Amino acid sequence: MRALVGGWIGRVAVRRIRRKGIDLSRVAFIPEPTKVPLLRIGTDPIPRIAELRRSGPLYRLPVPFVDFRVWLMTGYEESRTVLTDRDSYSNDIRHLFTGDGPATSDDIGGLGFTDPPLHTQLRKMVTPEFTMRRLARLVPIIEEIVEVQLNQMEAMGSPVDLAKHVAFPVPFQTICALLGLDYEDRDGFAKLGSARFDAALGGAAAFGAVSEQREFLFDAVARQRLAPGPGLLGQIIREQGDTISDFDLAGLADGIFTGGYETTAGMIALGTIVLLRDPEHAALVRDGSPEEVSRVVDELLRYLSVVQLAFPRFAKQDMEIFGQRIQKGDVLLASLSGANRDAMAAGEDPEHFDPFRVPKNAHLAFGHGIHRCIGAELAKIELRIALPRLLRRFPDLALAKPEEELDFRRLSIVYGVDELPVFF
Repeated sequence: MRALVGGWIGRVAVRRIRRKGIDLSRVAFIPEPTKVPLLRIGTDPIPRIAELRRSGPLYRLPVPFVDFRVWLMTGYEESRTVLTDRDSYSNDIRHLFTGDGPATSDDIGGLGFTDPPLHTQLRKMVTPEFTMRRLARLVPIIEEIVEVQLNQMEAMGSPVDLAKHVAFPVPFQTICALLGLDYEDRDGFAKLGSARFDAALGGAAAFGAVSEQREFLFDAVARQRLAPGPGLLGQIIREQGDTISDFDLAGLADGIFTGGYETTAGMIALGTIVLLRDPEHAALVRDGSPEEVSRVVDELLRYLSVVQLAFPRFAKQDMEIFGQRIQKGDVLLASLSGANRDAMAAGEDPEHFDPFRVPKNAHLAFGHGIHRCIGAELAKIELRIALPRLLRRFPDLALAKPEEELDFRRLSIVYGVDELPVFF
């Protein structure tokens, strides 16, 4: 799935707070109203999201320590409209980083934070690897990874942590295989995945995880320059040579890695929780046809929306949209979890999971427009392999503690659980 907003607002705020000489330890860093798009009750967005969707198309988020306005969209049509419009909005956030704080413009890269023509050039380099024909080469690799992890889970005995033994290692190993990352890289990456998306830790902590992970990737790119491997990094180096910088290549790798690991891990864990609520739903995935499993996976993606916010869009000029005056430089944030719970997306009863749903419109779980997640099909393949095999191997799988007692992430742009104890 996609690389995300990370802690970008937090990083800007941290820099400006420090410039003002404010003691960060005494700052109530995230006001309660600002937390709204990241808060959940179990697998559901908080009721406030639905209230905001009913009250109007735009809600101004009270973000502290920044000199631009931030607008939240919680409706499907509004979100889709803005995410489609490449002419009125920019994804480039480098103007926010001037080099006098913990983040600089040199720390920003990848597909999510670039505009055409650079975005077009970068995406063109990786698009061929994500066609269905090329992804088909990964299917046996993913199947083997899943089987190995299920074997390890079974060997551990019941109860066991499903997140540790299946949900996280499956997409992690898959994306490492895709990129061609060495095993020595992998342990370092694994420790940084969730920290970069966790607003509860504050912007400084999120930025620290981003910076450290980027350093791993710069090192990996440098090694690939000397001896290009069989993965995507080596392929790009062989094809592009010095026409792509280490910075841009590391940014691409960062986006693919973080977007394809943490998000899919969240989907496997949370998807398991949802399916175990109803034996008939679990049986549909365990015993269903490929078409039935595919439909259930799409509904899980809509219902869970583990990527809670799309990349920020910056207004390129003053404009009026949805009856609201927007100033140049204002930020529009699309709540993907809110938009996917809109009846315009789901049809009837959008707040509930329905594995037989025929949606009214395509969901926005992977975003929309030119910045739609390039790894969307890979994520679906992993889910269509992992979930049925898990439920077939352990037909009596059950949560080892009540769902309401699970430790869901509190303020993470990528939603999930870090531990998922189960019986089998």
